Amino acid sequence: MPKMKTKSSAKKRFTVTGSGKLKRKHAFKSHILTKKSKKRKRNLTAAGLVDKSDLSNIKVQLCI
Repeated sequence: MPKMKTKSSAKKRFTVTGSGKLKRKHAFKSHILTKKSKKRKRNLTAAGLVDKSDLSNIKVQLCI
């Protein structure tokens, strides 16, 4: 059998924490920032965790 390959898009977007959770970045922070408040942009900067409903699909893509 050939090796399992990870999805490159998932590899670039998610990182695994020490406890096995998946870390992600928030969307809507790349452009059209003038209409967004400072507080909203600041909160989008912080990393978040992947929701448990999406966890299994992403783990399959990352071959975890």
